[in-house]
Amino acid sequence: MRGAPLQTVAGLRRSVSERLRGGLGNERPSLNADLDARLLVGHALGLDASGLIVHAHRPVSEADWARAMALAERRIAGEPVARIVGEKEFWSLALRLSPDTLVPRPDTETVVEAALAWARRGGRARGPLTILDLGTGSGAILLALLSELPAASGVGIDIAEGAARTASANAQRLNLGHRARFAVADWTDGLLGRFDIVVSNPPYVKAGDIPELSLEVSRFDPQIALDGGADGLAAYRVILARLDGILAAQGAAFLEVGAGQAQSVAESAEMLGFEADRRKDLVGIDRVVELRRGK
Repeated sequence: MRGAPLQTVAGLRRSVSERLRGGLGNERPSLNADLDARLLVGHALGLDASGLIVHAHRPVSEADWARAMALAERRIAGEPVARIVGEKEFWSLALRLSPDTLVPRPDTETVVEAALAWARRGGRARGPLTILDLGTGSGAILLALLSELPAASGVGIDIAEGAARTASANAQRLNLGHRARFAVADWTDGLLGRFDIVVSNPPYVKAGDIPELSLEVSRFDPQIALDGGADGLAAYRVILARLDGILAAQGAAFLEVGAGQAQSVAESAEMLGFEADRRKDLVGIDRVVELRRGK
């Protein structure tokens, strides 16, 4: 009796995509089943996007088939693909993740864009700028800036030791370790010196709203990186109160904010003597508050 025909890489991708669609139905319409299938199968087989194409007709072992389908079940249970594969691309940089880090999101690239635009406007993009990243997580913002500012150096701070370790490892993998240092602290506690650029994507979700977030966020992102207190603005009050002591005279700060928070953060900063501008993300939401010392 002949055995069952061997399954191929292409066939596995189709099966995983079909399983994702069938397992989720209309419950999560934002799911991109084909993209998720490509990433999950690639991870299971150790193949990148081009490898999946080149080896599309390669037979797949039962063990590899089972491994990929198990990853699909994790995705159906709500675990983000980035968590499953252990990394996420941000600003074209492949960043490893850990349980202590958020999954970097496209919205946060607005912080990078705003800081780079400021540096270029001032003719400082090739100068020895110093950068401080508060709540660095995976190191996404700091490392993206260092990748674009060749003479800059920076410090990333996080209250979670696991996040600081992850960010440091990402810097080493990206050959940016000689220009980046990471430390564990409660915001700026124990920090010395002033910085040309201060960036942050702090927790800004109202504590009571966290259970209402998507499953991918509420269950799998670290709560400490989400919880912005009762009104979502607790972290901004801390950062703004300390900004005068850490920002260089001609420097600028760039704070990511949640939808509807830009006005409150900008007004609070202006009351402390800073000038504030707002930067919109790709869908037109005020996503970044840019701060400079008042004249």
